[in-house]
Amino acid sequence: METALLTGLILLVGIVVLIALAVPIAVAIGLSTVVAIIAVLGLDRAVLTTSQQLFAGINSFTLLAIPFFILAGVLMNNGGIAARLIDAAKVLVGRAPGSLAQTNVVANALFGSVSGAAVAAAAAVGTVMGPRQREEGYDRAFSAAVNVASAPSGMLIPPSNTFIVYSLVSSTSIAALFVAGYGPGLVWILACMLVVYVYSKRHKGLKTTQRVSFAVALQTIIKAIPAMLMIFIVIGGILAGIFTPTESAAIAVVYSLVLGFIYRAIKVQDLPGILLNATKTTAIVMLLVGVSTAMSWLMSFARIPDLISDSLLSLTDSPTVILILMMIILLIVGTFMDPTPAILIFTPIFLPIVMDFGIHPVHFGTMIVYNLCVGTITPPVGNVLFVGARVAGLRIEPVIQKLLPFLGALIIGLFLVVFIPELSMWLPRQLELIAP
Repeated sequence: METALLTGLILLVGIVVLIALAVPIAVAIGLSTVVAIIAVLGLDRAVLTTSQQLFAGINSFTLLAIPFFILAGVLMNNGGIAARLIDAAKVLVGRAPGSLAQTNVVANALFGSVSGAAVAAAAAVGTVMGPRQREEGYDRAFSAAVNVASAPSGMLIPPSNTFIVYSLVSSTSIAALFVAGYGPGLVWILACMLVVYVYSKRHKGLKTTQRVSFAVALQTIIKAIPAMLMIFIVIGGILAGIFTPTESAAIAVVYSLVLGFIYRAIKVQDLPGILLNATKTTAIVMLLVGVSTAMSWLMSFARIPDLISDSLLSLTDSPTVILILMMIILLIVGTFMDPTPAILIFTPIFLPIVMDFGIHPVHFGTMIVYNLCVGTITPPVGNVLFVGARVAGLRIEPVIQKLLPFLGALIIGLFLVVFIPELSMWLPRQLELIAP
């Protein structure tokens, strides 16, 4: 008990203080973990143990998919994909109330699903859609809020790096998780579209996109098919057993590169900058994985998960109450911690508890990823929020004000995902990826 309390106190105080001092989250976790291991094991053993855990955390064939998907996302972001997906989204929802804002939501879902990056989606789609919405009378802060709120949907719709990380730490099928993400992803999109619909009904002056001919609509969709086809290649290949998730990520890179050359949006001289950009992002993610693995090992060694589990179960034996408490904790954690370290830290703590209540690891994976996606648009560390506000040329305060209805709708969506398991589990069961 003393070891658990000492370790927990060092980790909690260290991480909170370092984050408050604007230290990067990976460094904050790493430094706090090293200090805690030294306090528990002594300096000599701590050095060896920490280095072993850092290496073990990233020494995984499954994790190779992450740098490939990151590179594919950067290639997509630079490859002229966003404009074609936006045009396709405009055809799909162009006659709906608040059509341009609805287009922003659908375009973010399409772009996020092929790039797997919420920040990239917010930057690419927001850059194009923001000026168009201003021209048609949309409030700038509301336009930015629509872009920010809808961008994380791509983290739920596969391919998703967050599901890959969860798969690693929970030993769950990546294919099942990818397929399970479609239901919660659709819930996220519909929540955003509902808020836009209510807003448009209250602001009657907003224009609706003019109707386009069938020929123009068909041509627009055909132009976007090559970009959207990557989803079917990646997910279809995994489900058919043609290649592994890691191999599918490598195929996604080749496909994105070829598409960029075909669209003439990527030149050979652009490749060093693209590779450098992807390498920087990969380095950050892998450092987070490494230090979070060391931290997870330390918490397991100090029996912190057992202490937390016993504390929760001493409060109540109701699965509903336990799940609500977990979701509240994760919502709070998500406001100051990125999804990757949060998944690596809290999955080993919470997963054994929910499995004792008969909750499937795939269902819990969609819960935790959806929950932490909310954190990416919530201050003080919501990176999608800051990118979306910067793209719109606004401070975050007016954007947050317009974002509140979206947050309310998305949190309602979270509890739908939590308490209606079939939203996540129906499709994997139909495809026989998990037992019925």
